[in-house]
Amino acid sequence: MKVLNTLDDWRSFCEQQRRTGHEIGLVPTMGALHEGHETLIRTAVNAGDVVVVTSFVNPLQFSNAVDLATYPATPQDDERLARRAGASVLVRPSVDEMWPDFPTSTLTTVSVAGLGDILEGRDRPGHFDGVATVVAKLFAITGPCHAYFGEKDFQQVAVVARMVRDMAWPVTLRLVATVRDADGMALSSRNRRLSPQGRACALGLHHALVAAAGSSASVEVRKTMMGDVMRAAGVAVAYAEIVDPVTLDPVDATFTGEARALVAGLVEGVRLIDNAPLTLGGTNAAGY
Repeated sequence: MKVLNTLDDWRSFCEQQRRTGHEIGLVPTMGALHEGHETLIRTAVNAGDVVVVTSFVNPLQFSNAVDLATYPATPQDDERLARRAGASVLVRPSVDEMWPDFPTSTLTTVSVAGLGDILEGRDRPGHFDGVATVVAKLFAITGPCHAYFGEKDFQQVAVVARMVRDMAWPVTLRLVATVRDADGMALSSRNRRLSPQGRACALGLHHALVAAAGSSASVEVRKTMMGDVMRAAGVAVAYAEIVDPVTLDPVDATFTGEARALVAGLVEGVRLIDNAPLTLGGTNAAGY
């Protein structure tokens, strides 16, 4: 596995691979890799792609300086995991490489109106502009590729999917189901910042989703139920919503078909998110 640090080397590698008939599988990350990332990499490898993993903590998507400063960094462990999973390249560009004017504001940005302004975007203004901008740059440097994203960051997936559609990027999104610990906790780099007691509280997000999935009550009752379960576990609830999985619009009692339950909350100052599929007007999605 190669470790690259410059945009030119990264672009050249991808161009060379395509010239020799290979397809690129891009796995964007912010480092602090865990088994969820490993699943993304292995999925790309198993699909026959030459896998490029990017590791870049993007400052444009952080509105909270403390959150940025405390984001976990495990570069040696990341390299070992990426190599073990079969990545061909691990790209670690510097902030100067990605955003030469930083900390001065980057003048060119990408915004996905509507999808980026609700839920996480409501509480973290500018977050999804930062996400869309950096992902657009990753796609521009990598070129035509398959891009692998985990469903845990469901709103991020919706934003990126809309951007790809609207901008006609030569990118195919491949989504991978959320990877969970044995107790159901969604794997996240942020989990490392929780104490054992905090992690136990954070299971409230998963338990809230299980409660909603197992209920035949109305949408409004299920939303209330999710919030109550999280609060009882010690989670400071940011939201508990049931939405259309494409538009992320809240659904009402007349909605039938596949929906998505989305939850978010704070535990020990750490913001955590999770989600699960729901089938409304019929049997709930199997497996959750």
